[in-house]
Amino acid sequence: MIESRSIRCVIVDDEPLAVNLLADYVQRTPGLVCSLATTQVMDALAVIEQGQTDLLLLDIQMPELTGIQFMKIVRNKCNIILASAYPQYAIDGYENDVVDYLLKPVTYDRFVIAIAKFKNKLQPTPVLPAKPQNDHIFLKTSNRLQRIDLSSVDYIEGLRDYVAIHTKTGKILSLEKMKHLLELLPSENFVRIHKSYIVNKTKITFIEKGAVIINKISLPIGDTYREEFMNGLRSP
Repeated sequence: MIESRSIRCVIVDDEPLAVNLLADYVQRTPGLVCSLATTQVMDALAVIEQGQTDLLLLDIQMPELTGIQFMKIVRNKCNIILASAYPQYAIDGYENDVVDYLLKPVTYDRFVIAIAKFKNKLQPTPVLPAKPQNDHIFLKTSNRLQRIDLSSVDYIEGLRDYVAIHTKTGKILSLEKMKHLLELLPSENFVRIHKSYIVNKTKITFIEKGAVIINKISLPIGDTYREEFMNGLRSP
């Protein structure tokens, strides 16, 4: 099992500087080990064919084989994170079930998020109720399930790769999707007011000029959600 040992990474990019950067990121990240960092596609293929790779960090545009071609050869043998300066290849990546798509130049914090997605993929999906039981839910944060008391939640903010649950004691980050969160939360208290915000109606101080105010924080009401939100305020 991967959980009991280091995650074996192979890095393939035709640019030596990109190879060195990702190799440094792997070395800096606990639980990862670099099996091979190379500009040679065939060397990487030989290692992967031997079953010695858990995660492939792969460039798109390479002279011998494109990353897309190479990915189709090895995708059943390891998980893949693509790295490219060209965002138009992201659709190809996700159609081939890659873990993540990194845009160059890759920053370390974005790399860590991609690794977290990979670790999350390794975990068996917990069976959670469609609606919370009693007054709390459990959410995946990093590599654990964390209990969140709904009475402590002020609002939820959707960010690029994760959500932030803002509570009276601080902020909790999760890789959960906003849509799934809305399914977990009781609709009598929680409502979406914007593509990036879900609010706890019981924590609203007041509403003015197209915004919800919670603890002196102004959250915009999106045009798409305005009518449903205002109608929902009339519900008990």
